[in-house]
Amino acid sequence: MFFLRMIARSFTRQLRRRLLIALTVCLSATVSVSMLGVVFDVGDKLNAELSTYGSNITVQPKSDAVVSDLYNTEGGDGGTSGGSASASDPTSFLKESDAAKIKTIFWAFNITNFAPELNQHVTAINTKPVTQGDGWAVSLADYPTQKNTPVVGTWFNKKLTLPSGETTVVGVEGMRSWWKLEGRWPKDDTKEALIGKDLAKSLGVNAGQSHEDEAAVQVGGKVTLTRGDKSVDFKIVGVYDSGDDDNSAMYVSSSQLQELVSLPDSVNKIEVKALTTPENDLARKAAKNPAALSQDEWETWYCTAYPSSIAYQIEEVIPGAVAKQVRQVAALQGNVLQKTQAVMILMTVLSLIAAAVAVANLMVASIGERSSELALLKAIGATDGAVSRLMMAETAAISLLGALVGAGLGSAVAQLIGHVVFGSGITMRPMVFVLVFVLLAVTVLLASASSIRSILSLKPAEVLHGR
Repeated sequence: MFFLRMIARSFTRQLRRRLLIALTVCLSATVSVSMLGVVFDVGDKLNAELSTYGSNITVQPKSDAVVSDLYNTEGGDGGTSGGSASASDPTSFLKESDAAKIKTIFWAFNITNFAPELNQHVTAINTKPVTQGDGWAVSLADYPTQKNTPVVGTWFNKKLTLPSGETTVVGVEGMRSWWKLEGRWPKDDTKEALIGKDLAKSLGVNAGQSHEDEAAVQVGGKVTLTRGDKSVDFKIVGVYDSGDDDNSAMYVSSSQLQELVSLPDSVNKIEVKALTTPENDLARKAAKNPAALSQDEWETWYCTAYPSSIAYQIEEVIPGAVAKQVRQVAALQGNVLQKTQAVMILMTVLSLIAAAVAVANLMVASIGERSSELALLKAIGATDGAVSRLMMAETAAISLLGALVGAGLGSAVAQLIGHVVFGSGITMRPMVFVLVFVLLAVTVLLASASSIRSILSLKPAEVLHGR
């Protein structure tokens, strides 16, 4: 009881010093909790953020994957890859009807979007080329009426009913968020199309704008796609600017393109967007050869959302398919995650070091001010250990108060970071608070121990006599 009264009275006698210690620990706890909270949750946030810029897994027929590996090509579809102007078309295909099986794998909830693609080259004909604008004339040679065009048949915003009875909406509309779009997205299974800015300009679709416009096109025009003796008229409902080779392509409903090129239920690629866990040594080992894993390693790998694990499970449900992670995306996610975590951990360490230095200095100053009191305690029989325990208990009590307040502030700061940077809250895990309190306890203990040494050098007779 006497010991507790001594601690309580020290707060009233040295309130300013105690408040400074509490403030120091509070600030350190705030920084530590907010940074470590983000560190433990930043993996999912970064994956979700980076996944908005396209797929991170591609699914191809096995024969195309072999060609891709042999010639070190990305996509390996032998034709257009996202609309790039290749001169040949793919010769092996997957069943479009199998695409929905992707949402039946173990990590189905991590599959946020996917879209099958059929890439073909067909003849695009503009039956109404540019002939006149606002007072200017254009030669038909500048805008050819037909052009061999890469066309991508896909799903735009398709609603699927899964075997479980649940419904989901998938398609390229949710996977091309960075496109600049004039108009709207086409509807699935209709004769509507999306045309790239460069292709629109070269075809001069439905003129009516000034000659200086980047793309001589207006939404609402029509383009006829032909292959052999078949032709289909498509209404242009949107013009997009992707910033890459996709600008020279057209996107139409997969069912319409399949009918035009006589390839029913066929796609040559499926783009998959999935929330994944950054790769580690186990994931890289499994990606090379899953059969080389031990039973324990297999279970850990299979039940963790690594890109290679999700790709393997997709191969299990789609016959004749090879699923491969997009290495550039996976590497980017890993590098960004590691650098972000390193910065935040460094800030945590620096805040703890600053707290240790500040607490040690404040304690030394406090001991200097209370030297007479401490010398008197030693003179009436208190041991060095008892006096040291008293000082450390006082510091621990005020530090605990600062840590509790700092933990609350740190949680608020973490949420602020989450909403400002990632647009969603941060999940605060209990282990964050446990880890921060342990680190602060060690920090305060070391700071106290370094300053307690001055108590051992106190000589009661000299101090009490003013020497």
